[in-house]
Amino acid sequence: MSSPEQMQLRPMLISDYDAVLALWQSSSGMTLRDSDSREAIARYLDHNPQLSQVLLQQDTLIGAVLIGTDGRRGYLQHLAIAAAWQHQGLGRRLLEAGIAALQRHGIEKTHLFVHADNTAALQFYRHLGWQLRDTIYLCSFNAGSHPNI
Repeated sequence: MSSPEQMQLRPMLISDYDAVLALWQSSSGMTLRDSDSREAIARYLDHNPQLSQVLLQQDTLIGAVLIGTDGRRGYLQHLAIAAAWQHQGLGRRLLEAGIAALQRHGIEKTHLFVHADNTAALQFYRHLGWQLRDTIYLCSFNAGSHPNI
């Protein structure tokens, strides 16, 4: 395997979608919805330019993080590293790149969503200084008729 210095880290493009989707689909603990369609991700990337990041080893996508903002807070949606490349600090590298991109937009605080039973992800984020919040609840409202949005 190559060293992390030989990898390319850059903003995600919609042309990365197929490789990113394949990575997400292979990632344990990640839930994908219709809102992760090519069209929805294209809108997300347009709305949040230069925030989401990909990590490439030569021409192979090995990591991706989907990050956006509402103008006040940052939101980390999906972070994944290909299984063969895990435990090498690459998730941290992607996360730091996304947080730095948010800071360039004036965003200092970022939230993320983790399934309560995804203990590996919770351990990873807590190790990096993220705080588990138990004083708020996530409430969702679906204004459409499709339940998998």
